[in-house]
Amino acid sequence: MTLEGARRRIERLRQEIEQHNYNYFILNQPTISDAEYDGLLRELQRLEEQFPQLRSPTSPTQRVGAKAQSEFKTVRHSIPMLSLANAFSDDEVRAFDARVKQLAETEEIVYLAEPKFDGLAVELVYEDGVFLLGSTRGDGEHGEDVTHNLKTIQSIPLKLRASKDLPIPKKLEVRGEVYMELSEFRKLNQARSEAEEPLFANPRNAAAGSLRQLDPRITAQRRLQIYCYDMGQANGITVRSQRELLQILPQMGLRVCPLWRLCATVDEALAFYRELQAQREELPYEIDGVVIKVNDFELRRALGEVSRSPRWAIAYKFPPKQATTRVREIIVQVGRTGKLTPVAVLEPVSLAGITIQYATLHNQDEIEKKDIRIGDWVLIQRAGDVIPEVVQTITKRRTGVEQRFSMPQRCPVCGHKVVRLPEEVDVRCVNLSCPARLKESILHYASKGAADIEGLGERWVEALMKAGLIREIPDLYALKDRQIELVRLERMGAKLAENLLNAIEKSKNISLARFIYGLGIRHVGKQLSELSARYFRTLDAFMNASEDELLKVEEVGPTVAQSILSFFKDKRNRELIQKLLKAGVVIEARAQQTVSPQPAGKTFVFTGTLKTLTRSQAEELVKAAGGRVSANVSRKTDYVVVGEEPGAKLEKARALGVKVLSEEEFHALVT
Repeated sequence: MTLEGARRRIERLRQEIEQHNYNYFILNQPTISDAEYDGLLRELQRLEEQFPQLRSPTSPTQRVGAKAQSEFKTVRHSIPMLSLANAFSDDEVRAFDARVKQLAETEEIVYLAEPKFDGLAVELVYEDGVFLLGSTRGDGEHGEDVTHNLKTIQSIPLKLRASKDLPIPKKLEVRGEVYMELSEFRKLNQARSEAEEPLFANPRNAAAGSLRQLDPRITAQRRLQIYCYDMGQANGITVRSQRELLQILPQMGLRVCPLWRLCATVDEALAFYRELQAQREELPYEIDGVVIKVNDFELRRALGEVSRSPRWAIAYKFPPKQATTRVREIIVQVGRTGKLTPVAVLEPVSLAGITIQYATLHNQDEIEKKDIRIGDWVLIQRAGDVIPEVVQTITKRRTGVEQRFSMPQRCPVCGHKVVRLPEEVDVRCVNLSCPARLKESILHYASKGAADIEGLGERWVEALMKAGLIREIPDLYALKDRQIELVRLERMGAKLAENLLNAIEKSKNISLARFIYGLGIRHVGKQLSELSARYFRTLDAFMNASEDELLKVEEVGPTVAQSILSFFKDKRNRELIQKLLKAGVVIEARAQQTVSPQPAGKTFVFTGTLKTLTRSQAEELVKAAGGRVSANVSRKTDYVVVGEEPGAKLEKARALGVKVLSEEEFHALVT
């Protein structure tokens, strides 16, 4: 290819990729699959490598290109990023409304209400339409330069869009909130859990920690998002109201949240608050309130600010997801890898609509860091579907009777001596026959991500083990020969036993990725199981892989490779696998899976109970066909699959015009 030909193709690819980003993030109307998008990006990367003189700082390939930094530079905001005054009741919001009317000397104030995101505030600076600088809010006057990290966020345009009616401003400072969607937060914590790393307490901490990574490559892996909602300096553009701003920003390629409402009265703003509060748990991201702003910018300037907060806006906070309670005792749980985890037994307290009685304490180091003692009053929190955890100890309420806690020297379940390796924070029981390890291993194998044995929960695993019906995973498949003993279990009965046996029988056909995950190999989670299955394709190839072969798998490093080798070197683990195969478990080789082109790149949401499939099996079909599964309905959703007794997702799908599929139509599409 000639230099001129490469120049034309590169420019064309950049335009196409920018348009697809705009379609996806701004219009919520993707027109190509993820695979097709990745193909365009790879072609652009190859051409820019072949013709380095044609590279551009605004090219989509330059989102992850900076080297790791040693520290963040300080940035001064040209206009301070003010903090908002908070309100916690309707009366406080009405008092705010009364103050605004008194200062404005009018009874007719139009507000604009929008969600208050629980993320990290940032400022993006564009000059002549090019993204040059990005910083955190910091103290409002100064922030940290996180430009390279912000460039990794796909929903931030590196270059603003121009149109005939809206020319690109000479300079534009845009304020917004960087956040992490709940689905990505769960994946991140799942991966950290499997890697036995400390979990993030909530999506906000995860977003903040990800944006403040010195290495942009780590930030890029975290799939952060942004919603823009304000501006600082603006040269070459005139905006008269918040409503106009939220309409103009998307035209330039900047993403705004569609959940906003123009309110003619404060009562309308309060009604919007209650609507969002009701929707809060269904949203794909965390919000902690509603921001109520005077819509007119001229009136805002007249109202001014006080104590570093604007007089023209207030944040009406939702009820907190934190509570205060007391630590009654600290118990120790043993996981399937032998890890001992301390758990606080709390005086029951209501939090976010749920009664909380337990909170994870992670490990001895965490207990000492937070100085948590038996009898302490503590602040706990629950956010983003995380197991409740202790935020801090309230030391002022100590009476002197509180007791320090130390991890036991022996396993609380089997009595075997525990060990703590020098490079690890966790204490472990190394007894492979420990009943706690066996129970957790069976539960893990039966979980949705693995064999997906519906109805086999902790209660029944404990009952089966206590009755001597199962001592290891393969024993599950011999239960059909012990049905009389099974029925005799307390509260089991013939019907429940029949359902359980049917679920166990159905689990015999399992994909290679699910089987690998079900084995419970340390450091090998769902994502790595899928990558390993794609690479090796058969169980034999995976079991007999060398360290060099394992290291060729994406995301496998020396520690993970050694963990896999150690697992298969153990004769008992290989015998367990042979017992499973002998019991009739059929592992589908990866090469035998077919991919239907129709659902590729499409997003599916399920609601209600399916008759012929479990939810996990249906999701597996979507993923095998190249599609995506989401927990929430949005304008990005392509199909909502409806089973028996569907929930509110069906109504939302109809309201948004999302295509609804019956179970039969779903089968026809993906098989």
